[in-house]
Amino acid sequence: MQQFFADPSQISEGRIYLKGPDVNHIRNVLRMKPGEDVRVSDGGGRTYLCCIHAYEEGAAALDILRELDADTELPSKIWLFQGLPKGDKMDLIVQKAVELGVYKVIPFAAKRSIVKLDERKAGKRQERWQMIAKGAAEQSGRSRIPEVERPVSYSEAVRAAGELDVVLIPYELEEGMERTAQIIGNIRAGQSIGVFIGPEGGFEEEEVEQAKTAGAVPVTLGKRILRTETAGLTTLSILMYHLESSIHNL
Repeated sequence: MQQFFADPSQISEGRIYLKGPDVNHIRNVLRMKPGEDVRVSDGGGRTYLCCIHAYEEGAAALDILRELDADTELPSKIWLFQGLPKGDKMDLIVQKAVELGVYKVIPFAAKRSIVKLDERKAGKRQERWQMIAKGAAEQSGRSRIPEVERPVSYSEAVRAAGELDVVLIPYELEEGMERTAQIIGNIRAGQSIGVFIGPEGGFEEEEVEQAKTAGAVPVTLGKRILRTETAGLTTLSILMYHLESSIHNL
């Protein structure tokens, strides 16, 4: 079933009024007609089963049939700190990270980052990434749209991560899969988690030491060196499985 997001201000007296690009998507792309059902989330954790009532001037009026028990969020909030990659790799990273349950994505410029964004370019990229996050949240049935922040410096990213309960930094020079398994196994549902992923060239040793000083724990993802667009998604997949299996006692 198609899912969309609506601002709480668009919900009133048992009806939701979708506006903007979503109207064109529902009416002209999906060609949905009055009487068909859709899911709508308010972005704050509440999701509704709705029926299209009518198309109005610049809006789609939806009748709320009932509120759904949409338990699609992870039991922990995960922050992905992603070193800026080349080209359009960040588009893929944002899309897949949202599908895997990330809470927030914070791009940062590391010493080996090739991409350099000025204020104008950073703003445009952020808008694009946020739209990708919205589409991925709708496709995957999320009840919230993860925020993608503007790119920050590495030091700013490390300071932000200092507020979290657990911070992991996959590093190609780290060894000990058993130790890594133990670290991840000790993470509990409800803890806030940060994951630091370097750009294509990886982290410089002093950057790893800076993160460690702030409380980050280096871990290994195995014997193979993963690309930047693979490493973060691998870590998120492992955390998703661990967190969801732990609350279901698997």
